[in-house]
Amino acid sequence: MKALALLPAFALVGLTMACGAGGSGAGDAGGNSSAAAPGGSADIPAAAKDDKLAAMVPAAISADGKILVGQDQSYPPNEFQDESGKVSGFDVDLGTAVGQKLGLKMEFQNAAFDGIIPGIQSAKYEMAMSSFSINAERLQTVDMISYYKAGTSMAVLKGNPDKLSVDDLCGKKMGVQKGTTQVDDLQKRSDTCTAAGKPAIDVTQLQAQTDVNLALTAKRVQGELADSPVVDYAVKQTGGQLEVVGAPYDTAPYGIVLKKGSGDYGKAVQGAVQALITDGTYKKILEKWGLSSAGAVATSEINPAS
Repeated sequence: MKALALLPAFALVGLTMACGAGGSGAGDAGGNSSAAAPGGSADIPAAAKDDKLAAMVPAAISADGKILVGQDQSYPPNEFQDESGKVSGFDVDLGTAVGQKLGLKMEFQNAAFDGIIPGIQSAKYEMAMSSFSINAERLQTVDMISYYKAGTSMAVLKGNPDKLSVDDLCGKKMGVQKGTTQVDDLQKRSDTCTAAGKPAIDVTQLQAQTDVNLALTAKRVQGELADSPVVDYAVKQTGGQLEVVGAPYDTAPYGIVLKKGSGDYGKAVQGAVQALITDGTYKKILEKWGLSSAGAVATSEINPAS
């Protein structure tokens, strides 16, 4: 998803979230809002600790019994706060299971998306799990462990009243979350428009994905771009207000983000993800959140390769 630094129930829950957390839906940008997730959910049994993997986690991280995870909790179904304020989502369940494999509690700290990778670099966070797409630019500054594949999708109002096509957005009003790969995508498309003598794309960047969804249902924009599972979830939760136009494109893996040169810590996290894939926990989590099996990975990898 989110570019440098890659949706909460949407119609009603999304609106609730957009009104909460200071009105941005992004929560406390300083990361002071946190939620500990020590165990599995009722339908996802707790993963068994792997002593070998747990021993690979540096003492500086494991000594307090937890891992601090930076996360923008405005991106359902991957990471969000439900109506009660509980942190939920695919990344939350998978991250919790990774922690269980390592014998550690995951403490998910809400943050503005574009501040998460700087937080990893400054050691404010010990991990980030927030739908970050793996790309070359990010890999210059952090390590990333792959765990799912997602593309970009476009959502419009039901019936596509403005007849939008992802290949013809010149002069259209589009909404997008700040800091995501979709921002760069729209900029390139807009440049192509102006080079051809057509009007630029009118891009509205908002801090939280929930705000982007709200802007679309409120008709402040004509369409939005976001990660394919996020758009699919928004369509389901809006009760028929939105629809997807076209097929997902530019598919890329999501990555768990660690500080550059993570060494054995990175190998431990990769090993935990792979163990969850092998034992079937990963599949159960995908099914719980309605994520397409087409996005599942059979092998988790450390990027860049060590």
